Amino acid sequence: MWVGLFAEMSEFALMFIVYFITRANYPEVFSAGPETLSTVAGVTNTLIMITSSYCIARAVFAMRADQVKTSFRWLLAALVIGIGYPIVKYFEFSWNMSYGLTGNGDVFQMTYYYLTFNHMIHVFWGLIGLCWVMYSTHLRVYSAKEYSGLEAFACFWHITDLIWLIIFPLFYLL
Repeated sequence: MWVGLFAEMSEFALMFIVYFITRANYPEVFSAGPETLSTVAGVTNTLIMITSSYCIARAVFAMRADQVKTSFRWLLAALVIGIGYPIVKYFEFSWNMSYGLTGNGDVFQMTYYYLTFNHMIHVFWGLIGLCWVMYSTHLRVYSAKEYSGLEAFACFWHITDLIWLIIFPLFYLL
């Protein structure tokens, strides 16, 4: 588990280094960049990620208390909320492209699409993992004595959330 989380953090650390190098070399392009993006979409996805992470944390707490059904309900809530992220991203990307903001545009747009699309892939993997954890919870694989799979998934989701909390201000606010 820790190797996977370290790999994910290392991958995004390298991308953030590229972001800062690119931003330093093209400050005027990056200064104008946030004005081209939908802050509403960025805020909405931030709320989705934070809220789904909260639900997953509640699921872990419920499992620790051996409340399997409650844990499952929190996981279901996280899934329903989490599915909103790729939906919002789809509409945001569609809107961007209809206004000519593509990955083939300026260096801000290329960096934006590379980082946010890569993050969305991690969210997709997380949603698949969430389905697996829900299935395992439904089968009562986890209990108050053994819930390491649920906890490992929660760590992955929280790291993915943390990465979004770094991406959001870099592209939408600064």
